[in-house]
Amino acid sequence: MEDTSAQTSEQKAAVLMLQGTASDVGKSVITTALCRIFKQDGFRPAPFKSQNMALNSYVTEDGKEIGRAQGAQAEACGIEATTDMNPILIKPVRDMHSQIVVHGVPLTQMSAWDYRQHFLPEAKQTVMDALNRLRATYDIVLMEGAGSPAEINLKDRDIVNMNLAGWADAPVILISDIDRGGVFASIVGTLELLEPHEVERVKGFIINKFRGDLSLLQPGLDWLEERTGIPVLGVLPYISDIQIEAEDSVVLDSMRHGKSGQQELDLAVIRYPRISNFTDFDALSREPDVNVRYVTSPDELGHPDAILLPGTKDTIGDLAFLRASGLEQAIASQTEREHVQLVGICGGYQMLGQHLRDPFAVEANQIQEAHGLGWLPLSTTFLQNKQTVRASGNVHSHHPIRLPKESDVANLLPINGYEIHMGVTECLEPERVTALFEIAHPGGQSFNEGWGTTDGKVWGTYLHGLFESDQFRRSWLNGLREGKGLAPLRETYSARERKEMEFDRVAESLRSSLDMQRLYEIMGVQPPE
Repeated sequence: MEDTSAQTSEQKAAVLMLQGTASDVGKSVITTALCRIFKQDGFRPAPFKSQNMALNSYVTEDGKEIGRAQGAQAEACGIEATTDMNPILIKPVRDMHSQIVVHGVPLTQMSAWDYRQHFLPEAKQTVMDALNRLRATYDIVLMEGAGSPAEINLKDRDIVNMNLAGWADAPVILISDIDRGGVFASIVGTLELLEPHEVERVKGFIINKFRGDLSLLQPGLDWLEERTGIPVLGVLPYISDIQIEAEDSVVLDSMRHGKSGQQELDLAVIRYPRISNFTDFDALSREPDVNVRYVTSPDELGHPDAILLPGTKDTIGDLAFLRASGLEQAIASQTEREHVQLVGICGGYQMLGQHLRDPFAVEANQIQEAHGLGWLPLSTTFLQNKQTVRASGNVHSHHPIRLPKESDVANLLPINGYEIHMGVTECLEPERVTALFEIAHPGGQSFNEGWGTTDGKVWGTYLHGLFESDQFRRSWLNGLREGKGLAPLRETYSARERKEMEFDRVAESLRSSLDMQRLYEIMGVQPPE
């Protein structure tokens, strides 16, 4: 790629950096909302996160892998995501070891110590080249930090918080979560741990997730501004049921029991330690008749209508977790019930097979192999090259998936998704299973993808994002309903339209609570008329 680092400041877009007093204070959602606001105001914004640690990935149009949050933020901007928006992605494989993805392509696996000692000192050029290309293309670049800028053990080699703000000469907005408690201590404490030149970069505070009477908070806001000399730009209300894709599985802690109320379909997602791309099931959770729960033990599994095995960054390791926890036996027991289905996505699909082999130590620091769950006659070998591609097609004409019997259009149901995996899966006994999907090939041909038992009770696929295909999602759910003797529902919503509406909803809440005039002044950008 062309190096644009020598461009003059006059040619570069305005930048604004959003940092937090801790992880999960709302940086990603606020960045997404601001992306939409600036787009609504007639600007051409773009997101940027120099280094992202996440197992929730997004595949760009050219088949590269970035953090899912930056993909969603690009969608809120109305632009195609590129690897410049997240040039470095860290994907934890096991404790203290991660896969390092640079510009969408796996570079290596490293320990946390090696990453800090050997990779970070060389990372500045990669980060700044990517940022400068964005600044040469767009009007405003919203830079998202990670964790807290006050992590003093990491500051000397930081490439994602205050060092980056200095390299880009970016004003910083500090975000804190009042719902956790101690909001004033977290803000003042963060400032106390910053260097004086770093404090000078902080141009405003945003207090997030407030519930209650703002007048009761006002004395604290006045004290904070007097103590620090930095304005509070807004107090954002707590927004329930935000439907913007999360990048961190910490959000699953609040989703163990799913919705309150009595939904007719109960779907259990197995939450193993290295779960990835759990947003595959967001579209299911938004259906009015569905409760999606994330479970970690046999006791939590209960008696679901479908059991979903999601993706994982450590397939063999998480398979061992299923066995050690007793979930393997519990899943088998529940799957024996007549109408229950067992579905695997990506790593979960690989687990459904008979054999898993890692001859190149792709997933761990040693060569290993394991017996799968044995539901499908498949064998998976992990290779050193990762498959990252968007895919589209339709349900196979002879698919085994349990769709409604009266559905004549089932064979033509369109599907879309994306693949992110390092395993190659071979079917050992094709006569025992049936292909699920026909995927269109750019050359005009098509190929089969996914396998299922002939009775449709067990099936798996490499396609992430499959359930965002509206007709397929509703047809599959109606098949579950039919198995329980329930009447089908008509198509309930469009995943794409719902996503756009959610961007607008959260943006409207932010705009009404934030001093946008002052924010534009901080960026040095003329606000819209």
